[in-house]
Amino acid sequence: MIVLRYLARELVQSWLAISGVLLLIIVSGRFIKYLQQAATGELKAEFLFAIMGYRLPGFLEIILPLGLFLSILLAYGRMYVDSEMVVLEACGMSRNRLLGYTFVPAFVIMIVVAVISCVLSPWGASHVERILNTQDAMTEFDTLTPGRFQSMNDGVRVTYTESLSSNKSRMEGVFIAEHRVGKEGEKGQVTLLLADGGRMYPDPESGKRYLLLENGYRYDLAAGQPESRLTQYDTYGIQMQDPEVRPVTKENALPTEQIFGSDQPRLVAEWQWRISLPLLIPVIVFMALPLARVNPRQGRFMKLLPGVLLYLVYLALLIASRGAVEDGKIPPEIGLWGVHAVFTVIALVMFFWPQIQNLFSGARSIESVDGGVKQG
Repeated sequence: MIVLRYLARELVQSWLAISGVLLLIIVSGRFIKYLQQAATGELKAEFLFAIMGYRLPGFLEIILPLGLFLSILLAYGRMYVDSEMVVLEACGMSRNRLLGYTFVPAFVIMIVVAVISCVLSPWGASHVERILNTQDAMTEFDTLTPGRFQSMNDGVRVTYTESLSSNKSRMEGVFIAEHRVGKEGEKGQVTLLLADGGRMYPDPESGKRYLLLENGYRYDLAAGQPESRLTQYDTYGIQMQDPEVRPVTKENALPTEQIFGSDQPRLVAEWQWRISLPLLIPVIVFMALPLARVNPRQGRFMKLLPGVLLYLVYLALLIASRGAVEDGKIPPEIGLWGVHAVFTVIALVMFFWPQIQNLFSGARSIESVDGGVKQG
């Protein structure tokens, strides 16, 4: 029991440290991406931290199995280098017992990953999709940043304002450029709107919103044509699009009980992916234990790179198989289970390789003895 607590403590401490570092790296990179979108007006700043919080389960479901794999390699590798494993083996610690002790914390981590993958990750993804759908339903004036040209609708309209009130109802120094694409074979038209100021006006009768521009000019320009039309106005109204928030439809945002038993390839692939993440853990435990066994002269990092490459190949094949099931290229009956079956065989061969070698060497010894007896 003392040995179990010691091994579990070493493993869990390494797992928490490695997972924390990996999470920090991934969150930092994704946060910078969202921060750039917020700076350019593509994402509202108040949505930034909410999206990052809801994305955390999706990050953890990938990070935690990798953290466990690396923690076994590093923690047990250190014990082999410091000859602690040699002492434990001299006291009767067999490979099978070490495997059993390792599976105790690994089983707890497997349950955690299963809960994250099947419950928390879809819940977070659904909230992120609602936030992004709400963002898409907004006009450029809802996300407008003063002093910056903001492109909307794939560059169809570009908006600029010098200043904006805190409640975003009043703006000063407005510039709007809109490009209307003509029919096939015809060149488009560009409309420029300049105004000293503008304000949002909700129509109480229809409930529609309008942007009322004040004291400005409208230029209508035809691409490639010298003719243009100039209109001066005191008040110019632009109807804003009505906000329409789309429902949650992405597979990764649907609850697990909703996709379970479905015969749609995309939902089947999503279901198999969620189950594959916890199933990944027992396979990588069998792979990590023989890789962690190093010679003290080699150092505990000797097999780290081959182990990481093997894990990445495993994960990459799961992702590729998921896409193949979605596209109908692989039958759902095979799906991701085929990848697990192949790597389970690889992991078992790696773990039981010493016994397999002894078996073959014993068979060769018997053959040599039988040959010597016949010659005698």
